[in-house]
Amino acid sequence: MFDFKDKVVVITGGARGIGKCIREQFGAAGAAVCVIDLLENDYFVGDLADKGTLERFAEKVIADYGHVDYLINNALPKMRGIDSCSYEEFEHALKVGVTAPFYLSKLFAPHFAEGASIVNISSSRDRMSQPQTESYTAAKGGIAALTHALAVSFAGKVRVNSISPGWIDTDYTVYEGADAVQQPAGRVGNPPDIANMVLYLCSDMAGFVTGENICIDGGMTKQMIYHGDCGWKLEQ
Repeated sequence: MFDFKDKVVVITGGARGIGKCIREQFGAAGAAVCVIDLLENDYFVGDLADKGTLERFAEKVIADYGHVDYLINNALPKMRGIDSCSYEEFEHALKVGVTAPFYLSKLFAPHFAEGASIVNISSSRDRMSQPQTESYTAAKGGIAALTHALAVSFAGKVRVNSISPGWIDTDYTVYEGADAVQQPAGRVGNPPDIANMVLYLCSDMAGFVTGENICIDGGMTKQMIYHGDCGWKLEQ
């Protein structure tokens, strides 16, 4: 369906989970893929929270390929809550989740090819929360807002969009019962649900789409929940 032959894609957090699936799909479509992750991978191992690491990574990508067609900011920030999260942990989450996407966009700005695209992976938690998730939620809200700011700054040069996944099971577990039916789509999501949209947003088919956030959550954030409806009960 997609042809990315001779295209260069950068993926943060591409060694496992959603990032791995994105990497595999771009590779299958012919792209050269440059991954940065703390985990072992075949391109670059490093901490996205470190400025020098980001600079060395960007230098390697440009030395190897000379340009970038697509930047996928996917790396996962730590999830810590108000009761236990330290200053340092919160700061690290924002560095990984917001500062690194900003700085990589800046570093690659002179090297983006014509028709380039940035896709930021946010979360449905950019609009809703569970208790004790402040570091992750703040980072995901930040990257969602960064998306439309970059889209305006890069107008006419780079399209910038974000995706907000809901419940995505990276182990491909098949859920039944309440876990499935609480979502209007009737199932829990899997990494290809996100990767497919990433590739679409990078393709020419999405040439008129920029500054948007697309929530892919099986409809879960659209379902209103009241005590007593559909068997739901609030326990206090």
